[in-house]
Amino acid sequence: MHRHLVLVVLLALSGCGGQTAVVTSGLPANEVTRTVEQDGRFIAFVGPRRQHAEMFLGVASTNFYALRSWIDARTGETVHQLYVSDSYAGPERKWNAARDGQGRELRFVEISRNEITCDRGSSYAEEFAAVLPEEMLQASAAGGLTVYFSAISGAQKTIVVPGELIQKQLAAVAATRPGRPVAALPGRAPRS
Repeated sequence: MHRHLVLVVLLALSGCGGQTAVVTSGLPANEVTRTVEQDGRFIAFVGPRRQHAEMFLGVASTNFYALRSWIDARTGETVHQLYVSDSYAGPERKWNAARDGQGRELRFVEISRNEITCDRGSSYAEEFAAVLPEEMLQASAAGGLTVYFSAISGAQKTIVVPGELIQKQLAAVAATRPGRPVAALPGRAPRS
């Protein structure tokens, strides 16, 4: 149970204070990046970024999604997320829920919500994620995965993750453990 708490804390910290850099300059846009965090305790993987909407105000690092994974180096437990960065003008959306393509609820993680300008009306930047069970990723590796997000404001957002991105993410995670397929890892993503 304690290791689940550690992973939940890592997920909460991942969007705050630069703990996990989703936007990293100088790296290939189609590769999964691997970093070691918290003095080697966790290995983090961030998949290629893809736009889910037009860039906000022409800024390239806005309105994208990416797969993210963390491996606890001590236990081998792995947690996966679909991370979303959403910037927009108008009323605040307050994203607060996620479900999979079959309508099953996914654990929603609110990372940040910031007002970014007030010059000609309000604009906001929200970062949030859905925790993806490993078996869901494996089952979606060929055909892709759809996640539906909803907000308190009534806004809806559909993110379709191509199978190619899922395959890259799972391969990067599996490559960290030579000879051990991802499916054989101890533990699963924490449940709500």
